[in-house]
Amino acid sequence: MTMAGIEGTDMMTGFGNHFATEAVVGALPIGRNSPQHIPFGLYAEQLSGTAFTAPRATNRRSWLYRMRPAANHPAYIPYDRATALRSGPCAEVPPTPNRLRWNPLPMPATPTDFVDGLTTYVVNGNAGAGMGVGIHLYAANLSMGSRAFYNADGEMLIVPQEGALWIVTEMGVFNIEPQQVALIPRGIRFRIALPDGMARGYVCENYGAPFRLPDLGPIGSNGLANVRDFETPEAWFEDRDEAFEIVQKFMGRLWTTTLDHSPFDVVAWHGNLAPCRYDLRRFNTMNTVSYDHPDPSIFTVLTSPSDTPGTANCDFVIFPPRWMVAEGTFRPPWFHRNVMSEFMGLVHGTYDAKATGFLPGGASLHNCMSGHGPDRASYDDAVATDLKPDKIEDSMAFMFESRFIFQPTRFAIETPLCQPDYDDCWSGFRKAELPQ
Repeated sequence: MTMAGIEGTDMMTGFGNHFATEAVVGALPIGRNSPQHIPFGLYAEQLSGTAFTAPRATNRRSWLYRMRPAANHPAYIPYDRATALRSGPCAEVPPTPNRLRWNPLPMPATPTDFVDGLTTYVVNGNAGAGMGVGIHLYAANLSMGSRAFYNADGEMLIVPQEGALWIVTEMGVFNIEPQQVALIPRGIRFRIALPDGMARGYVCENYGAPFRLPDLGPIGSNGLANVRDFETPEAWFEDRDEAFEIVQKFMGRLWTTTLDHSPFDVVAWHGNLAPCRYDLRRFNTMNTVSYDHPDPSIFTVLTSPSDTPGTANCDFVIFPPRWMVAEGTFRPPWFHRNVMSEFMGLVHGTYDAKATGFLPGGASLHNCMSGHGPDRASYDDAVATDLKPDKIEDSMAFMFESRFIFQPTRFAIETPLCQPDYDDCWSGFRKAELPQ
């Protein structure tokens, strides 16, 4: 077995750039992507994340040079284990306009790996039509071992909340911890180990256009998430001739097959489609230095555009530590009704618009045009505080925002984790008194 050390694996920096990396010197062909004779008898395979004819600026593909063709596998059969994973469209229960909030997903009572620990809370769009997202929470206490997973329905943005993850992919190995995220492109095989013995977090499964950095517009050439802070792994491979289960998600269902070897046998690769990680603590926050609370779009890390300019299939937005200095301004998120639908999570700390009830590992949903904003305690504190410069620290909240309405699953509606008294956080506001 040939294996690189997980902790010692170097990362290549960049996001959307072209990379070339080899785990064995001389494995990368020079001058041609698919030459007649590939070094060491490796097999060339192109992995396309966009249509062949997509514009050059948005075209995503990589060439992999592996020990066996990925096509070398038996037929897939339906996955026979119980799963709480769902896809859009999903009509298990009627859509609801109500605001929802959930307590954290508990750790499993029985051995459960990342795949079996995925639980879908909301979906929208249609996986088969290439639009919308599914949002899942995961709780796991078992490493995947001789199992791998890949998603034919969409790419996966993994946001850990508790416990680190070691992620072995066809294109390299890397680890992430809370306040870091991993983006696994559609179709890439991967497995997850749990160095801390257990882990919990969130996953956005994006059926639509691949996530990319947002345009900066008037902000200029610097700010928000920087290209250089996205890290892509160097080539790494595993030579194991033993039974290996492959689980794939296809059109909302799980399927499985068994190989007689490890699928992580890519010795070299080059291209601009690859898994990557990003440290949310490197985000360069923009904010007002005069007055008014800026729109949350100013905190966008990644965006999946739709066919309507400026209206996202999905935005990944974070609320990191930052200075608040606006004068004469209500500083927390204000009361609002939004055409976009919002699903929020909390990695750690306290969100500045919710004094209680929104817990790390928990989640909330505010669908299209549902009124929401600060709870009573947060509002009273904000209008009474002396507006000196103040820094929000020890907090990391995030939001998946979509143009499509989120449809909760049966689990999300019926689980006792759903807080029945969430609406109460907006009760007790005094009526404004107008002059007589």
